[in-house]
Amino acid sequence: MAELLAPAGNPEALDAAVAEGADAVYLGLKSFNARLRSSNFAWSQFEATVEAMHRRSKKVLVTVNTVMQESETERMYRFLEYLDRIGPDGLIIQDFGVVNLARTFFPKLRIHASTQMNIASARAANTLSRSGVSRVVLARELGLAEIQEIKARTSCELEVFVHGALCVSVSGLCLFSSFLGGKSANRGMCAQACRRLYSAEVSGGTRQGYFFSPNDLQLIDRIPDLVQAGVHSFKIEGRMKSAEYVGTVVSAYRYMLDHWEEDRKGAAETAKRILANDFARAKTRYWYDSRKAENILNPEQAGGTGIFLGKIERVKVSGETKLALLKGGSYDPDVGDSIRLHKKDDSERVSHKVKEVDQSAGSRWIDIPDGYGTGDPVYLLQTKAMSKRYPRVLPNDLAAYRSQPSDGKLPKLRLELPIQHKADALKSTGKTAPKRFHDELDLFPEGIYVQVSTIEDLYLLLSDRPVRAILELNRETIQALTGTKAVHSGDSPAEPHPSTLPFSKRELIISLDPFLPQEIEDGLSTTLDDLVENGYSHFIVNNPGHIGMLRNRGLKLIAGPYLYSFNRWAADWLLKQGLHALVTPLENSRENLEESFDPEFRKNVFLTVFAYPALFRMRFSLPESYDFTFFSDRQGGRFKALSTDDGSYVFPEFPFSIADKIGTIEKTGFGRFIVDLSKTRVKRADYRIIMESCRKGTPLPDVSRFNWKDGFYDPDKIEEQRQMTERAGARAAGGRAAGGRAAGKYGKTGTDKKSPKGRTAGALSKGVRSPESGGKKDGRDTGRKPSSTGNTRTSTGGRGADRASKKSEARKNGAPDRGSRRKER
Repeated sequence: MAELLAPAGNPEALDAAVAEGADAVYLGLKSFNARLRSSNFAWSQFEATVEAMHRRSKKVLVTVNTVMQESETERMYRFLEYLDRIGPDGLIIQDFGVVNLARTFFPKLRIHASTQMNIASARAANTLSRSGVSRVVLARELGLAEIQEIKARTSCELEVFVHGALCVSVSGLCLFSSFLGGKSANRGMCAQACRRLYSAEVSGGTRQGYFFSPNDLQLIDRIPDLVQAGVHSFKIEGRMKSAEYVGTVVSAYRYMLDHWEEDRKGAAETAKRILANDFARAKTRYWYDSRKAENILNPEQAGGTGIFLGKIERVKVSGETKLALLKGGSYDPDVGDSIRLHKKDDSERVSHKVKEVDQSAGSRWIDIPDGYGTGDPVYLLQTKAMSKRYPRVLPNDLAAYRSQPSDGKLPKLRLELPIQHKADALKSTGKTAPKRFHDELDLFPEGIYVQVSTIEDLYLLLSDRPVRAILELNRETIQALTGTKAVHSGDSPAEPHPSTLPFSKRELIISLDPFLPQEIEDGLSTTLDDLVENGYSHFIVNNPGHIGMLRNRGLKLIAGPYLYSFNRWAADWLLKQGLHALVTPLENSRENLEESFDPEFRKNVFLTVFAYPALFRMRFSLPESYDFTFFSDRQGGRFKALSTDDGSYVFPEFPFSIADKIGTIEKTGFGRFIVDLSKTRVKRADYRIIMESCRKGTPLPDVSRFNWKDGFYDPDKIEEQRQMTERAGARAAGGRAAGGRAAGKYGKTGTDKKSPKGRTAGALSKGVRSPESGGKKDGRDTGRKPSSTGNTRTSTGGRGADRASKKSEARKNGAPDRGSRRKER
């Protein structure tokens, strides 16, 4: 019997889910879950929930679906020990380190792989199954045929999302929010960059829209197909939704599951009538119906949910109440209805329950909160008539439930490669390790590694040859690597040389794309077999499925930045899969990197020092109507869109770079660095400037340090810093204002360093170009071309060029670069 799994963001939603027939609920506690902004459960509430649900023969799953930093591993160990005592029915996990901790110390805990793990193929599911994972929550970017095939090739339980909000980016691969402000989606702090209002530069002016805000998923009429496919659990998204929403959606899917066999069409019609009251966004069946983005994205639809009530036409004040007259909607809200108001510039949203309705003078006015006025749109979230009281699941008195995490100590973990372990074992017996042991421990020489996406760019690297080259495996490079297409240098008019590459097979590392859908699994596996047979032996793997394809074949495998290793327990898990080294995640900070890896292990760690990070990775091509390259948000951040047959990407206009910090980083024991120019059009002059920054420590103008210096956004630390600043200001003598110190801490405007404005540097404008973008299908620009210097700002008024020119002149004259120093992270 298929399981109906409902969200429980709070006890009220739990009541609704149980009363309407959910078989299981998933919930989060106050930490380590991907919905930190929802209410979540206190310790006593959680303990009582497990007991109450088990008494009803229902299940409780706990979300532990964020990545943890090294400093959090002991707290996670104590948390897992607590969960082991309480006994929920499963943990939904993203971090390989948490899997490792659970299997090592608490083997009774049942592990489910979160959708954030990016599992989209049978090979990936089977790799995790070998590590003790019982169930995988499949990525949402899959169709019915793919799910059927995955089920046929794995014994792992499959859980599938069937209803609720979608992420525009492939699950687990979104870096947008983290790049802007350290609010990582992988840490439960997503700022919903995909729901924002953007301005795009189009022919003849500017176009505004919610370009990356997808419709909501609704698969109510596909439930029979998924049941027959063998899906074990049907998951409803919505831990931040109201109890009424949860009750409505659970009721509809319960009805469909119970009645489709007797009358499939009638059951679907009844269920859809129930869902008509979910008050969410427009619906899509996503990958089940069409690969066209037009069926997924609706740029005219505001990021929030609800029925459009109109815009505020006029405002008046009656006593202490602010009233608004709405125009443009088809429903008149009443007292007790819940509404959401949006600022017209999309800078803020707030929910509000209507307390007063004034129908004087033939018009209908409703009360609104302060801060909103003419032109702001208003949406209906829930009518008073929809409110429904459900029997309580939890007892009124929770005094008997007192369990909390203990203060247990996590044993120290020493990282070492399997070959190192063998060498140490031999040494302990007085024997000398064979030379091959030492050779394998030094597989990758120290120095700079450069990654590119095209054969043409591979030739360009000869102008400043890196210690090794990394080539992205894609449609073009596959043909060259397997010898099925002639290749040549783009800088030379010479005749092409079939199957000749500028780097030997030993000098070339092949990098695999992090998204591995079932549709391409067999084809990729065959390609990799051909490459191995051809003599290629060095690969960067970015998905658990890649491990399943390449392990135990005598190859030299590196865990890429999308196999997240934010802690040594995650790194240890990867090493146990037969990997030889790892690339630290792009989101990582210096502090966490050094805490995670002891000095003796750092030779096995690669660090990306320059990249245009893919902030969104989408499986589909962007709609034909998206005839723009550049777009910006209301904070002034600028981005570029790239659409190809293989998928779409969003990049920042400004690159991430700590290339000038290599000298300092080397002193701590790290010696292998990656300059990632993938999906970027590279020119010889640009390349030399970046390599000069790496070798001479020359700061590049107008770059972002990402999270390198400040790490992830931490609201507790921000509040602590604010209080410290206020205390320091209060103690200041004379007429110095307390706010002066705050301005000194956060910059001249007083902007929080964690805000997008504080974190975004200017364009890297001299010599280095942003990622190629926008040119539908072939990835070439259809908007403005960057200038010959590669300065994307030049074509919009030259502000970036002027700023970079002044900085370059200052450096020539020996003056400090205040801009780079201020933005250093």
